[in-house]
Amino acid sequence: AGSKGFVSYNGNGLNGGAKVMDFLDVPGVGTYEDFNTIDWVREKSRDRDRHREILSRSKESTWALLHSVSDAFSGWMLMLLIGLTAGSLAGLIDISSHWMTDLKEGICLPWFWFNHEQCCWQSNNVTFEDRNNCPEWRSWSQLVLGRSEGAFPYILNYFMYVMWALLFSLLAVLLVRNFAPYACGSGIPEIKTILSGFIIRGYLGKWTLIIKTMTLVLAVSSGLSLGKEGPLIHVACCCGNILCHLFTKYRKNEAKRREVLSAAAAAGVSVAFGAPIGGVLFSLEEVSYYFPLKTLWRSFFAALVAAFTLRSINPFGNSRLVLFYVEFHAPWHLLELIPFILLGIFGGLWGAFFIRANIAWCHRRKTTKLGRYPVAEVLMVTAITAILAFPNDYTRMSSSEMISELFNDCGLLDSSKLCDYVNDYNNTKGGNLPDRAAGNGVYTAMWQLSLALIFKAVITIFTFGIKVPSGLFIPSMAVGAIMGRLLGVAMEQLSFYHHDWLIFRGWCNQGADCITPGLYAMVGAAACLGGATRMTVSLVVIMFELTGGLEYIVPLMAAAMTSKWVADALGRGSIYDAHIHLNGYPFLEAKEEFSHKTLAMDVMRPRRNDPILTAITQDSMTVEDIEAIISETTYSGFPIVVSRESQRLMGFVLRRDLIISIESARKKQEGIVSTSRIYFTEHTPTQPTTAPPSLKLRAIMDLSPFTITDQTPMEIVVDIFRKLGLRQCLVTHNGRLLGIITKKDVLKHIAQMANQDPDSILFN
Repeated sequence: AGSKGFVSYNGNGLNGGAKVMDFLDVPGVGTYEDFNTIDWVREKSRDRDRHREILSRSKESTWALLHSVSDAFSGWMLMLLIGLTAGSLAGLIDISSHWMTDLKEGICLPWFWFNHEQCCWQSNNVTFEDRNNCPEWRSWSQLVLGRSEGAFPYILNYFMYVMWALLFSLLAVLLVRNFAPYACGSGIPEIKTILSGFIIRGYLGKWTLIIKTMTLVLAVSSGLSLGKEGPLIHVACCCGNILCHLFTKYRKNEAKRREVLSAAAAAGVSVAFGAPIGGVLFSLEEVSYYFPLKTLWRSFFAALVAAFTLRSINPFGNSRLVLFYVEFHAPWHLLELIPFILLGIFGGLWGAFFIRANIAWCHRRKTTKLGRYPVAEVLMVTAITAILAFPNDYTRMSSSEMISELFNDCGLLDSSKLCDYVNDYNNTKGGNLPDRAAGNGVYTAMWQLSLALIFKAVITIFTFGIKVPSGLFIPSMAVGAIMGRLLGVAMEQLSFYHHDWLIFRGWCNQGADCITPGLYAMVGAAACLGGATRMTVSLVVIMFELTGGLEYIVPLMAAAMTSKWVADALGRGSIYDAHIHLNGYPFLEAKEEFSHKTLAMDVMRPRRNDPILTAITQDSMTVEDIEAIISETTYSGFPIVVSRESQRLMGFVLRRDLIISIESARKKQEGIVSTSRIYFTEHTPTQPTTAPPSLKLRAIMDLSPFTITDQTPMEIVVDIFRKLGLRQCLVTHNGRLLGIITKKDVLKHIAQMANQDPDSILFN
């Protein structure tokens, strides 16, 4: 850079005197306070300046060229690291939670580190029909009493099950409460808010990561009605945030870090479901706020590496990534769209009901004494869950095991109750069994599943939001899968007994395999998950990546769309939006339209009768004047005007930058006292020799603050805030400064127009 050289966007040429400090290098200038919103415009222009500087230098020497190459490569390097760590942590969580879930029922004596399934794989004396019973696996009653049949062994197993569940959840809630309060819940609402430009320090820190990983295993193993998928996204974002500190480009720039977190969220879904493309789409559709094309490719790469890492760890031992692999590929008939759409309606109704009930309960927790006793609440919920879950086979097993059993299609060798059909046919062509009459086992399974449906639907309302890591994907899929399986079996029996009815005629003959109950369970699961989270595209992609059922994209799309329409008709916004609202985070929803006819002057502060806006003049104030303004007000920034009389706007300066610069000038620059003048002008005017040295702060001033006139319609203002990610915007009238609108003012105004309490928005 020459004497004038490289001028950054706030116009501080490098031609100042040697004595004057450069305030852009003072540590802390340009950073943000906790619970504040970042200024996307400022962050992006800073990154562009940095990029230009590296490019202009790269022509000078080989070393600088290498630096510019490594700078361009650092993003991909970071994605590789995020994929590796997210995949490894997910594998670790999967393996430990499987083992600990089975620990509630018994232990593998010769190899205690194996879970039930692996224990019987190792065993030599096990038959294929009875593949889950092997002498090596002992239930607690067999260990203590030596027998497993009868009343007393049942009571002992029951007692051990409840005790283990309580122990796991107690450990989880104590760890969360004492070490990382941010590790509770699913984390997606907060990540959505952080990605929209909000700062929550420590939310993605190392303690949160360590505690969340440990307590997630405990919470899932305790048998509570929660999933590990949402928290895995939080875990992946924590990895992303921690790894950002290895590269200055991401450490120092909040906007760049948000891009990395979007990709980390994609890697999180990729390992949670084994659905890499679903992960990228989920990040795009559900969590991200600002998603440029570059982030799309990076997310794709991160999701790929994460899925590859998980596949090489092979946590399920069946060399598959997918959780609920389905073998069936029977075609579906057009008329089956009617029950699929009915499942979509059910999913939408359940989603809307769940959001209302869960928010009411969480609101109650926040406003009553209940919130003061998190440990007691968790133990209470766990005790009720465990006591009610044990007697019913379907609720005793973990939710994901239950879902994979419900998705399964009955073959000849299946030994579960759901597959206890009457076999009265002579031969079977190929692998497809014809529709058969239900046996006793199916009827038992039906009423057990009906009870499980009511239990899951109710207990999840009280579980989502307690002080342990809790995801929502698996419980809502469980509700939908049960409903779908019940409907599927009903349809199958109808078609078996009444294949001459009008709806079955022509495509369902006697002895044909017309209806696949497992497919109905899949469609139901998608519908309920869509009702709660309002995903559409990513939901369908995740569902078919999850099950490998490519033929069933159209039924899944029909159910997902119906469920979204029904749920949206009953209440706007997904469960995550509802929780963002409940916590009062400043999140500007990009999907909602603003339709009211208000103007900028109705929203700006100061209002008509208030005292005028606090502003700083460009050259007539001293250090003590500005310190007085800082101590008397709590604003996060001040406009700079030419003079009090003219009120012509010069620029904008942030409170944090002012405080830090004045403090460091008092320490490091000679002769700065309370009576020193502060200048924001380009050239310091000559002063009398007796005056103390002046302080030049042009470097920290933003020379291009966003301004609008007082007659600008609010819909345009809302759009500007949304699309550019502004933090504040100045209002002028005939070129004179009039007032200011901050993001918080916009949010309060939107809340007021929607007849909600504007004071529910708590942060800046």
